[in-house]
Amino acid sequence: MEAGVTSKGTLITGVIGDDVHNMGIGILEYALRKAGFTVVSLGIHTSQEEFINAALETKAQAILISSLSGHGALMCEGFRDKCLEAGLEDILLYAGGRLVVGAPPWEETEKVFLGMGFTRAYPPAVLPGAVIADLEADLQRIGV
Repeated sequence: MEAGVTSKGTLITGVIGDDVHNMGIGILEYALRKAGFTVVSLGIHTSQEEFINAALETKAQAILISSLSGHGALMCEGFRDKCLEAGLEDILLYAGGRLVVGAPPWEETEKVFLGMGFTRAYPPAVLPGAVIADLEADLQRIGV
């Protein structure tokens, strides 16, 4: 972020659970910064609690979770409930990557994450521009 430029919002990013795949989230973080967001990167091996604590500490508007190991659905169970318990009722939750083991149709995986309370879910090949466009629209919708 350049000096004197107002941020579009604060975002928490990271790779959840036992996953060490960080290339995709690194590319997204770069694009988010270039688009004017403040990005707080938690890196790999991030727990749900670490995401939530960082969001509370920074007053973030969104948490963006990456997973490529296929264990994303397991690692994200109960995440929205923990956000609600922590007072993060309005936080946007995004998940992306190879979120489940196997190759079910993407619509099934997306349905799982939306059912868990995520705002959006993305397949591995999503381009950063699509995520940024959705994020800007969602932030506008919630009045940020």
